[in-house]
Amino acid sequence: MSGDEKTGFLMKVIGPKKRWRAYKGRVKELPESHRTAVEAVERYLMHFVPTDGDSNAAMFEDLADLFEQAAADGALIRSIVGEDPVAFADEFAQNYSDGGYVPARARKQLTEGIERAAGIKAGNEDTTV
Repeated sequence: MSGDEKTGFLMKVIGPKKRWRAYKGRVKELPESHRTAVEAVERYLMHFVPTDGDSNAAMFEDLADLFEQAAADGALIRSIVGEDPVAFADEFAQNYSDGGYVPARARKQLTEGIERAAGIKAGNEDTTV
């Protein structure tokens, strides 16, 4: 790996490609509702300033761990993220990053993504396991 690859912007955002691909593979295996929720949180987390690629890779791996365990336990989306998905994602990111600017549009997209995952938009509560 060249020096540019180790310090490049993409490396800082997602971490090593091998770890990113492994994370994406894990997310793909989640039940649809959990996968939709993870993808919504992931989009939101991309707005945070990464401290380094390893921290960001660990953040996404831990996100996958959380939702894999929740899916295995049959937990509903709202029992994971609560009623305020923005607060959940902000608190989750604080463990890995110094923060960042998150535009209002991204906050709205996160909330809508979680609502979709939880089945609220369709009028039926998330009952998938």
